[in-house]
Amino acid sequence: MFNLNLFAIHSMYIYRISLICIFYVKGDIDTIINLAPALKFNGGGHINHTIFWQNLSPNGGKPSDALTKAVEKDFGSWENMKNQLANSSVAVQGSGWGWLGYNKQMKKLQIATCQNQDPLQATTGLVPLFGIDVWEHAYYLQYKNVRADYVKAIFDVANWNDVSARFEKALK
Repeated sequence: MFNLNLFAIHSMYIYRISLICIFYVKGDIDTIINLAPALKFNGGGHINHTIFWQNLSPNGGKPSDALTKAVEKDFGSWENMKNQLANSSVAVQGSGWGWLGYNKQMKKLQIATCQNQDPLQATTGLVPLFGIDVWEHAYYLQYKNVRADYVKAIFDVANWNDVSARFEKALK
């Protein structure tokens, strides 16, 4: 499922963030304020893709007992959680992300979507655990324009060890 094109896109987010930082170093606050949308887009792209790469593995193990119990408590079953996350992800109009996140205030797992590269935690307050990139570039080479097939297949390469570790960290 690794896509060299996605890696190149991720690198561009980092490069663009570094360009924006030059204005900060120069003390050009007006330009930084005007570049806020670009910072959100490129910063979110970097955050989201960093999580995405770590969330994927051909041998990602099994979810921890703690994550399993939380999924069963908050969604009734793994199948319900996967269906809700898949349906929400497929329903994103245009480009964006589907997320399994943790709500620290409510102490529960939640499904959320974000448009474009909006970062989950900065826009919703949810701690990102598992992200599904539903930008067409993430799946077009292998799945053409059939987003639903891609989203269904991503659970087969989910790195549940990483997702579980993110959940354990979110609980602290």
